[in-house]
Amino acid sequence: MKAAAGPARPFPWADAMAFGLGLLRLSPADFWSMTPRELERAWSAFHPARPAVPTRGELDALMNLFPDKEMQ
Repeated sequence: MKAAAGPARPFPWADAMAFGLGLLRLSPADFWSMTPRELERAWSAFHPARPAVPTRGELDALMNLFPDKEMQ
């Protein structure tokens, strides 16, 4: 995993508890016994990760394969 750019943000406890206790309907004991990785995996089932942004090299390759055409 890469560290996020910019200043650190506090952990979103309200969102995590609403998700675990509300949406997933976990008992408090089950919620608080989850590891951060388990919570993240459960969250990802509802919010899939976005695809990675292409690198400059990948973008250049695509631009060579599919060049813009002049409008007539």
